Amino acid sequence: MAPKKPSCLHSLLLPLLTLLLPQADTRSFVVDRDHDRFLLDGAPFRYVSGSLHYFRVPRVLWADRLLKMRWSGLNTIQFYVPWNYHEPQPGVYNFNGSRDLIAFLNEAALANLLVILRPGPYICAEWEMGGLPSWLLRKPEIHLRTSDPDFLAAVDSWFKVLLPKIYPWLYHNGGNIISIQVENEYGSYRACDSSYMRHLAGLFRALLGEKILLFTTDGPEGLQCGSLQGLYTTVDFGPADNMTKIFTLLRKYEPHGPLVNSEYYTGWLDYWGQNHSTQSVSAVTKGLENMLELGASVNMYMFHGGTNFGYWNGADKKGRFLPITTSYDYDAPISEAGDPTPKLFALRNVISKFQEVPLGPLPPPSPKMMLGPLTLHLVGHLLAFLDLLCPHGPINSILPMTFEAVKQDHGFMLYRTYLTHTIFEPTPFWVPNNGVHDRAYVMVDGVFQGVLERNMRDKLFLMGKLGSKLDILLENMGRLSFGSNSSDFKGLLEPPILGHTILTQWMMFPLKIDNLVKWWFPLQLLKRPHPQAPSVGDTFLYLPGWTKKNHRRRGTDIWINGFNLGRYWTTQGPQQTLYVPRFLLFPKGALNKITLLELENVPLQPQVQFLDKPILNSTLHGLRIDSLSADTLSASEPMELSGH
Repeated sequence: MAPKKPSCLHSLLLPLLTLLLPQADTRSFVVDRDHDRFLLDGAPFRYVSGSLHYFRVPRVLWADRLLKMRWSGLNTIQFYVPWNYHEPQPGVYNFNGSRDLIAFLNEAALANLLVILRPGPYICAEWEMGGLPSWLLRKPEIHLRTSDPDFLAAVDSWFKVLLPKIYPWLYHNGGNIISIQVENEYGSYRACDSSYMRHLAGLFRALLGEKILLFTTDGPEGLQCGSLQGLYTTVDFGPADNMTKIFTLLRKYEPHGPLVNSEYYTGWLDYWGQNHSTQSVSAVTKGLENMLELGASVNMYMFHGGTNFGYWNGADKKGRFLPITTSYDYDAPISEAGDPTPKLFALRNVISKFQEVPLGPLPPPSPKMMLGPLTLHLVGHLLAFLDLLCPHGPINSILPMTFEAVKQDHGFMLYRTYLTHTIFEPTPFWVPNNGVHDRAYVMVDGVFQGVLERNMRDKLFLMGKLGSKLDILLENMGRLSFGSNSSDFKGLLEPPILGHTILTQWMMFPLKIDNLVKWWFPLQLLKRPHPQAPSVGDTFLYLPGWTKKNHRRRGTDIWINGFNLGRYWTTQGPQQTLYVPRFLLFPKGALNKITLLELENVPLQPQVQFLDKPILNSTLHGLRIDSLSADTLSASEPMELSGH
């Protein structure tokens, strides 16, 4: 049979496509080394960019934050892609909801923002394990961020999923991604494995082609090991650093082309127990203006920080273990709650001297809500729910096993053994070689004995009878994201010692507390009356009266309607409030549920309060659950549920 004649429609479309494709080919973003500048579609271009992390901002708020960034005068945004956020288990990928990377790229395009993408594989970002998935540590001998075959195999597998997804979004393909960073500040990593960097560069080229601009970013001290021939070299520094000296050093590695500061710090991160970090408006604006006068391209880190919801905060190692706070406000131009700050308006004024900024009013701050104080009711001891928290039962081993060995990525694990003889006198109990990672709550026959803490408190004194139950509730407070070249395993890294006896015969219970909060507690709450909830806005959850003389006393997590707001540690500070986006609260007439896990001490009258302003700068030296309403909390029978 003769082939059918093409339809008239096909005849019209083919010439149209032939006309459009050459136009797509004219899209380009390149380095003009002759004139020390970028060219966008052949015209001189300088980006003024800001960092925003989609994984720290709920999806429903993406458009709002991006619109405010564009109004500020930015023409580009920069963001990381955290591997562990998208591949929670080997070969299991999640790009849904707030993990929908393509949807975020589309929102950026709608806001008329170009994109600088930083896919890692390591990202730092003060994020859990620097974005690397903790399941890599199930091979204990693995050497991260090197040409170790086990590490490269996992990286290759991940990038063969990720990079094809972003390929259509490259600028020359019609998308908004103008450049892509390879690795992240690799010069600060002691391994200095050039074979690893060359492997990554080759992998990016193989999957993305030759047209996309690939670059590296390092602090001044890291340029030697972090730069690689064939990748454009950029640097990062803040307002207090010597711009002239650093850019002069950069020219040794990149003699021609535009000067680029890929991380110009508008603020800084916070650690539990230290002061809230700030950066003055005058210093930030002066530094930006000086760089723009030189013709440099600049990315401001951060422009909007967001929140480390759940267990996603990272940690640093600077002499000791330093976990990052839940708030990632960063003293950025757009606050954690998405509100413009004086720093934003000052930066917009600077940017307007060098390029056009959008006209029209900035969207106003979101409405805020105040409520309370509201009294909570104890519903039970945490370990009374062990069958629900660990439905598959314990894992038995002669010696204690790490979180990674039992495939527990985040949160808590209970270690249990029984005393093999009676201890009549207070006897030293400790874990050798700083082997508590990160915080251990010790109980004998259900009675709380004290806390062992990484780098801080390494010994308790215990007594007990033959057969007494020794429980150690171990908390993972976030894996190292920077400041270490060793893998950060969690749990008991060594067997505990009581007196001169090495304790053996352990049971490990990996606890799924989030699952309990999300699925089991709502069934119990159905029995309660449903008082009216107030009309809601964004708010900040505060715990009045939860401070004790023991300044290391720690609570842990708070959930709103099953959503994990993150860690709290009011006695340590500086953060005293947790950001609650209004979309987490059900509308008027619905029941809202607050759940707290308190590990050490509960006030006589435990209360929560909702404020209309955050408290991020106050440093001070039982699981609870109830419903949130405008004027009352339901008062059904309490169930004992507490840390101890």
